[in-house]
Amino acid sequence: MIVAIVQARMGSSRLPDKVMKEVLEKPLIDYLLKRVSVADKVDKIILATTTKPEDDCLAKHVTSLGYDVFRGSEDDVLSRYYHAFCEFKDELETSNAIVRITGDCPLIDSYLIDEVIKVYQEKSMDYVALSPDFIEGLDIEIFSEKLLIKAFKEAKRPSEREHVSLFFHNNKALFNMSYVENSSDDSSYRITVDEEQDFVVVKCIIEYFSKNDLVMNTQNIKDYLDNNPNIYNLNAHILRNEGLQISLKKEGVDNGI
Repeated sequence: MIVAIVQARMGSSRLPDKVMKEVLEKPLIDYLLKRVSVADKVDKIILATTTKPEDDCLAKHVTSLGYDVFRGSEDDVLSRYYHAFCEFKDELETSNAIVRITGDCPLIDSYLIDEVIKVYQEKSMDYVALSPDFIEGLDIEIFSEKLLIKAFKEAKRPSEREHVSLFFHNNKALFNMSYVENSSDDSSYRITVDEEQDFVVVKCIIEYFSKNDLVMNTQNIKDYLDNNPNIYNLNAHILRNEGLQISLKKEGVDNGI
């Protein structure tokens, strides 16, 4: 069974309450969950948020949409994933895999989710992700139940507890890992939401596609940004994977994944 676990919380230091910020009277988390739900190969979706009171509204809202919610540690996100998985394990099968989605990716692509799952299943890998050549904001990873358990038990560094899959990347020799390669280098495009400028970009995209009744897939989003450089440039200056880089810097590590 394929379980998508979406990590999200209200307490972002750079853009507080971002997952509940609204576009066309709908919170960003709604767009994300809807797009994950139309992936053919995803069997179950769980929102993993924190136990902090500020996340009560998020948990209540997502529950009202009909999705399962687990609440755990704010800083130990790896623990949150592990316990979210364990919470619903009785509903699952003996052979399971976890798709990791982060709450700052409201325009996640369901087709790419299915592609990552397909590669994972066909190649019998331990871990598969999109390559860094894809647009930032399409962050999709899948890993086995066995890997999640191993990481939960063995990851020691604070950065490995905060960034769920970092333990895998720090121990590549131990696992069968693969990447879905992109046909072009789209790494300069940014549709994640970490800063106010990111939100403006995503808001413009959603409003444009809604107004013109167009399919909001990755290629069409690229075309829109290419045709609107003023929108594209709003967040072009923001460092990719900035949160991870901040965590690594605290530990005196120069490079990330």
